[in-house]
Amino acid sequence: MTTTAQDVVSVKLERSFDALDANQDGYLDWSDYQRLGDRYIHAYQLDKNDRRARAIQTFCQIYWLELLRHAGIDGDRLTKEQFVTANRLAVIDTSRLNVTEGGGHAIFDVIDVDQDNEISRAEFERFLREVWRSEAPDAMEAFTKLDTDGDGVISRQEFIRAIREYYFSNDPDAPGSMFFGRL
Repeated sequence: MTTTAQDVVSVKLERSFDALDANQDGYLDWSDYQRLGDRYIHAYQLDKNDRRARAIQTFCQIYWLELLRHAGIDGDRLTKEQFVTANRLAVIDTSRLNVTEGGGHAIFDVIDVDQDNEISRAEFERFLREVWRSEAPDAMEAFTKLDTDGDGVISRQEFIRAIREYYFSNDPDAPGSMFFGRL
């Protein structure tokens, strides 16, 4: 079955749901987002008071609350369908949180271990391996796609652009689709 252009974003979000659903119960709740924040903190051995750890934790909490708000539900957990719908609405409503910018910068700051404002191949590989637990042989192909200017590193602008593409692009071959779609 061929995925239509309109469905590509939904497919990416459904994959994200599956990766985030730690206990595989078919729902996301706050504990799944806490675990996501904790994966960053533990993978990068950040002290809980480190500004990067606080930024990741804060982003996860605000993002979760925005998803609940946009899902329009009374409960505190989301089905896959509710998650997809809420994400689509949350990324276009920047009145409280700009998901692509806020999350992108917080994540970039953690991945950029040497704080040179670039993500090297080694830093990216660590991110895939330790945060997303990805050992897929083609996973590092994403690095090349994200490095759109071909200079051997992923700049902050390239990273943020990839996150935008993840949420907005219907092109399955867009750099953000390839990498973030596997989350």
